[in-house]
Amino acid sequence: MKKRMSLMLFLVAAFVAAVATLKYGQLRAAGAQGASFRPPPDAVTTTIAREDRWPSSLAAIGTVVAVHGVSVSADLPGVVDRITFESGRPVSQGAVLAELDTRQERAQLAAAEAQLELARVNLERARGLRDGGVLSQADYDRALAEHTQGTARVGEIRATIARKTIRAPFSGILGIRRANLGQYLAAGEKIVSLESIDPIHVNFSVPQQEVNRLRKGGAVEVRSQDASGQETRSVARISAIDSVVDVATRNVEIQATLPNPDGRLRPGMFVEVEADLGTSTPVIALPGSAISFAPYGDSVFVVAQLKGPDGTPYRGVQQQFVKLGASRGDQVAVLSGLEAGQEVVTSGVFKLRPGAAVEVDNRIKPGNDPAPKPQDS
Repeated sequence: MKKRMSLMLFLVAAFVAAVATLKYGQLRAAGAQGASFRPPPDAVTTTIAREDRWPSSLAAIGTVVAVHGVSVSADLPGVVDRITFESGRPVSQGAVLAELDTRQERAQLAAAEAQLELARVNLERARGLRDGGVLSQADYDRALAEHTQGTARVGEIRATIARKTIRAPFSGILGIRRANLGQYLAAGEKIVSLESIDPIHVNFSVPQQEVNRLRKGGAVEVRSQDASGQETRSVARISAIDSVVDVATRNVEIQATLPNPDGRLRPGMFVEVEADLGTSTPVIALPGSAISFAPYGDSVFVVAQLKGPDGTPYRGVQQQFVKLGASRGDQVAVLSGLEAGQEVVTSGVFKLRPGAAVEVDNRIKPGNDPAPKPQDS
């Protein structure tokens, strides 16, 4: 009985050992097969990096400012007696905009003129008496002083009346009226805004290290959009460079001037400004889709001949970090990190990793136009 039991245990142990050996061999073969397994190549598009020269420029955000802009206000307090303008209309320099009530001043003027006439008569009489030796020089001087004071008083009242007639200080476009007939206006209270918008200024700021690259009279491209999204481009000329640097931003304010005959640009508008620096920079222009943007650094994938773990050659990609410059249309300028002649992946970048196998299919490629003109869909 014991011999039979021992034989059974031996046979079971042998069977288990055989099964374990078989499974070990299967697992080892599967591991070797997995180690040599290579995923199928990713389909990508590529382009050959070529060196180009881009004009050096400086982009900034600008604000439209009127050449002359003022809030027309009452110089003296008074009641609005007449308004002679309409909101939003152009006016010429010197045009009457409004008049304040001057009845009191005109009454004072009449009294002052009568007093002046009396002082004139007394002065003429005193002159004759002095010449005849009847009147002393002191009495004559007193009569002359009274006449002079009367003349000054009349001039003062006339100036007050003139100051209550509000005129346009320059030609321009009026804003919305802020005063009404019969309204009492305090001194300095706004009546209407007046802006001269042809020509017009555009103010923008540049970093202090870039200001020496700009010069007075240099060309500046101004881009703006209307309500429909239509972009308009205009050429302005730098008319002034501020003499101080803003201590908060370390920027220098630049002012450019451009014609605005149609009044398209209005004070306060936001515009994009690009200043031509008059030089060119060597760059490698790539489609924006070729750039892998990341917080730790921007990179591109370059197609190269690689070798797998078993030494088998294949077409794969290598990741190269690059320094980017300005963008233009579909293109982005690469300043360093890439050499001309290298084959760069332009689409499918998001799914790649260093060493991944790729298959190039350039039948449909992403846009690479420096001045694209997309059509409305």
